[in-house]
Amino acid sequence: MTPRLSVVVPFYNVGEYIGACLDSIARQTWADFEAILVDDGSPDDSAVIAKEFCSRDPRFRLVQQDNVGPGPARDTGIGLASGEYLAFVDGDDLVSRHGFEALIRTLDRTGSDLAGGNARRFNNSFGVRPSWLHRQPYARARYATHVSEVPDLVLDRMLWNKIYRRSFWTENGYRFPPIRYEDYPVALKAHLDAVTVDTITAPVYYWRERESGESITQQKFQLGNIRDRVFSAGLVMDLVEDSLPVIRRRVHAHLAQIDLLTLMSAFGTVPADEEQHLVELSRELLDRLDNEVLATTHRYDRIQHAALRSGDVELLRRLAQFRNDGGLRGGARTVPRPRRPWLLDYRYPGLREAAVPQELYWVPDTDLTLATSVREVAWVDGKLSVKGTAEIRHLETTPSSSLQISLVIEDVPHRLEVRRYDALDLHGDTTRVGFEVVLDRELLAECTGSPTHFDVRMKSGRRVWRDVLRGQGPGSPGWPPGAWIDETTWIQPGPGKNGCFSVRRLTDPCRLTAVEREPGALVLRGRSSFDEPSLFATRPVVGGEEEVPMEVDGRDFTARLAIDDLLARTNPDDPFGQRTTRVLRLHGPEREQRVLLWTAGESAVSYAEGGRVVTVTRSTGGYVNLHESPIRTVATHAVAAGNMLVVRGCDGGDVDFSWRRYVADSDDHLDVACRRTLSDDGWEAAADLDALVPAVAVKVSVDPLASLADWILFATKPDGSTHAVQCEPFLCSRLPVTISRGAHALAVRPHAGTLHVEVR
Repeated sequence: MTPRLSVVVPFYNVGEYIGACLDSIARQTWADFEAILVDDGSPDDSAVIAKEFCSRDPRFRLVQQDNVGPGPARDTGIGLASGEYLAFVDGDDLVSRHGFEALIRTLDRTGSDLAGGNARRFNNSFGVRPSWLHRQPYARARYATHVSEVPDLVLDRMLWNKIYRRSFWTENGYRFPPIRYEDYPVALKAHLDAVTVDTITAPVYYWRERESGESITQQKFQLGNIRDRVFSAGLVMDLVEDSLPVIRRRVHAHLAQIDLLTLMSAFGTVPADEEQHLVELSRELLDRLDNEVLATTHRYDRIQHAALRSGDVELLRRLAQFRNDGGLRGGARTVPRPRRPWLLDYRYPGLREAAVPQELYWVPDTDLTLATSVREVAWVDGKLSVKGTAEIRHLETTPSSSLQISLVIEDVPHRLEVRRYDALDLHGDTTRVGFEVVLDRELLAECTGSPTHFDVRMKSGRRVWRDVLRGQGPGSPGWPPGAWIDETTWIQPGPGKNGCFSVRRLTDPCRLTAVEREPGALVLRGRSSFDEPSLFATRPVVGGEEEVPMEVDGRDFTARLAIDDLLARTNPDDPFGQRTTRVLRLHGPEREQRVLLWTAGESAVSYAEGGRVVTVTRSTGGYVNLHESPIRTVATHAVAAGNMLVVRGCDGGDVDFSWRRYVADSDDHLDVACRRTLSDDGWEAAADLDALVPAVAVKVSVDPLASLADWILFATKPDGSTHAVQCEPFLCSRLPVTISRGAHALAVRPHAGTLHVEVR
């Protein structure tokens, strides 16, 4: 029978990754497919791995050809495809297990020409993160829509997070240009040609990021690469020249934000003999972009555009190096304008030089805004402590400035006592930007079920700035601990609306009070806030729910999770971590539903069997999560003991530990070995703190917040394979841990589920 779906997989030199890629396709819940693997002349063992995979699964077949690039390789695969639908996968990426099925079911229901879904970025060092490029186009589920109704779809420049109706593809005769960046012209034309398209919010594709950065980071500044980028951008602008104005503007803004900015950054690395070629290519793109769009770009972008128009290559080089080295991070400091010191200029390259209009360096009042962050959240003697920073962007925080913070409950401000202290500001200096506020039980008891927020006011000179407290950092701000303030009232700090930091009061919440291990099961005990509760486990990624049998005594309940039953239904939602997450929820007789709050202690409870593990733990918001995954090496404690950094944990098997940091623009790395100790309670990995401070501890970046080193804790198995150690949620809620070593500070923090040490 002819399969309904054809999956085209072009690959080149991805031997390290293609096995996992093909396995993620083979494991799809949508099994009615053919996979056409196109070896585009790979010099490594990619084809050997692909051929062996094809011998095991008749749905896969291999085609080999000389190297012509990913676009023509896709065309080869399309020519051999027979399915009703078309999908594309790159050989170093992964497909979520339910991705194909979710998109095909949507197309079957709506009759649209194509359907797309969300994407995730991932690698070993930083785990899984949202793809910012796909965040806007797939923020909402939309059916039978069009790019004219949702202009953000022009940002969706990739092919691999979609499924196309084959008849639609053939009717429009799409073919890929033989260049890099070949996908955007085709992906955009398909959006323009489609009668309707569908979007779903669930992640359907996992986009690999190499350990040291994007897969093309080391190549994107090469002249040939840049030439292809400009050619691709030209094709895209041709497509929208006569489109609706809103589509044309959105495309031009995107090309200015991504592609033109890349060309401007290339001046920091291009060899001298290629600089004039880069000037010509950059001007070619700049001259085609809408001037009204360019006038709305970042002030620094406009300075670079002006330098390009003036032909000042030396200034272009300095501007690019400043930007590439992180000079814009946090916002550059300002300097008083000569003869008018009450006015300010940005301290950017080119200031006071004739090549660029000097008004581009002027600082408007609208740029001087209040910047806040939350850096640590903890309960101390029954009181909630919140530490953070507050400062005015681009200005130095002076000792004479004043800071006022209030907790706003039902629109009524309650002024808090503020302790100020020196901390690292946005410019990498230690100034009086740090603050701590402490909320006692009496004030917390006044909170209501509606989220509160913190109002922050800073006065410097005669000016006053005001905003809500926002900017939660990694560690306890992202995993803030909650606590009981009396027998029935739980206080849970965390993110509120529009990114603000808030405090929620939960009165008599549905809660998990204990988790116990018994042979073959995890036993959950808890209490409902209503009568006749029933317990359900839902899967946020793919939807659906399963009822969990339980015994009820009034509002108290006991549920038994049979490990064999959970493992028998293993079908991971996350193709990278091979993990499925379920959320536990109570239903009531009056159709009420409540998520189950975690109040069961300060550590997760796991049950391992057959190489996989079932874990009951907490979410970032303090609710109960049920994870089923392979056994991972998990860190549960991190402390400084004398001159050693000691990390303790559980699971993981026979592994050695080391702190690893990657060399800039390379997948090469340096390791600091740990002393491993094993016990009945788990493992301990101890490293010399001084060994984590680089021997030549000199900042090579103008980025004021750049660390001297960023170490990730890795575990190495006896076969030599390595993986990043996972950071357990309850450890996240106790981080960061800051350690002083002479002139340096080390901060232990979590990042996307892995454990890092940043050295400054």
